[in-house]
Amino acid sequence: MFKKFSSEEVSAQNQVKASVQRRIRQSIADEYPGLEPVMDDLLPKKVPLIVAKCQNHLNLVLVNNVPLFFNIRDGPYMPTLRLLHQYPTIMKKLQVDRGAIKFVLAGANIMCPGLTSPGGALDDEVEAETPVAIMAEGKQHALAIGFTKISAKDIKKINKGIGVDNMHYLNDGLWKMERLD
Repeated sequence: MFKKFSSEEVSAQNQVKASVQRRIRQSIADEYPGLEPVMDDLLPKKVPLIVAKCQNHLNLVLVNNVPLFFNIRDGPYMPTLRLLHQYPTIMKKLQVDRGAIKFVLAGANIMCPGLTSPGGALDDEVEAETPVAIMAEGKQHALAIGFTKISAKDIKKINKGIGVDNMHYLNDGLWKMERLD
């Protein structure tokens, strides 16, 4: 999704009204209850919140020109990897084995066998169509953020095909874009 992403793909940037800002804050607070104590620091009420509209129905939420969250087609807001590295406990985690790391870092979707093999780990609580952090075997920080296609129980049961869509990964265009100027 963000493989060759750059600031040229942003078609419009709008400062959102207070009501829209409240709705975005509430949506993020509902999705990530772990952010509640730092919500005022992340999305301050007095600082203008900017939504950048990009190609492919993608929206970026910016504070002080720093992308913090993104969503696709009014779907759930997902944090950027930089934000996830600051607050690693806010998302449910799935872990891929060592063999899948290079493919995930190249932008490939996460296949079920990479999650169910001995190096992988699944959280049985994860439902279908849930944003998740993709961890790597033996690594401390997340290497990608994905969106589950099927539930963790189905990933274990079926064990073939794509289990998680890779949305944003280390060294993709969004990662390299620290600020949108």
